Amino acid sequence: MSKLRDHPGLVLSPLSFVVVLVLWEGVSRAGWVAPIVLPPPSRVWDGLVILFTASWFPQHVWLTTAETLIGFVIGGVTAILLAIVMVNVRLFKEVVYPYVVAFQVMPKVVLAPIFITWFGFGMESKIVMAIAISFFPVVINTVVGLESVEENASLLMRSLVASRRQIFCKLAWPTALPSIFAGLKTSLTLALIGALVAEFVTAKEGLGTLITTFSFELKVYLVFAVIIVVSVLGLVLYGLMEYLDRKVVFWRRSHFTG
Repeated sequence: MSKLRDHPGLVLSPLSFVVVLVLWEGVSRAGWVAPIVLPPPSRVWDGLVILFTASWFPQHVWLTTAETLIGFVIGGVTAILLAIVMVNVRLFKEVVYPYVVAFQVMPKVVLAPIFITWFGFGMESKIVMAIAISFFPVVINTVVGLESVEENASLLMRSLVASRRQIFCKLAWPTALPSIFAGLKTSLTLALIGALVAEFVTAKEGLGTLITTFSFELKVYLVFAVIIVVSVLGLVLYGLMEYLDRKVVFWRRSHFTG
């Protein structure tokens, strides 16, 4: 009971969800909103049953997940390496950073047709789109994290005759890890969005393709069902990254709990 008093959201959050579902169902059954515009939750549930009992559905989920994870890994690793070089080579940062920012402010949707022209209609163009959208948060957070090292700590390491490599591995990198993981968690969700956007433009398989197909067929309840699947997939991926964050940056948690 004390835990519920300290964290009322544990009860209020699922309760509010149930209330929304009941109101949604009531509004739909009363005929205030056309089912083709807003299908009732019971009909969306039927759509979920159809999806999970279909033999072709796992392939679509797997393809979108693979595109997301491959794009995230490539984009994340590249972004971290680029940020490390930018922090350690000031001239390189002054030259490259404006281009990184300019690429970020560019709407990525307009790049989808270009990526498809360059990399084809297969999986590669979707991966590149995931990389393009997820790249920037990791770069920024890594740069901020590496530059947040306290000057006194750096001077102390130098006074102990530590090499640049030792300063980076034992001071700068651990200091930057919380910021890097914050960028990675954002990047992972954006990678999923990138893969879906590319599938919207042109694809034969994937969750984005299902959404487009069901929309054209006016099967809105199936569109909502796929959206729920995408949301759950995003939550699972984010939860895995959150778990990895707690395991790797364990000292931050112990600091707060202690």
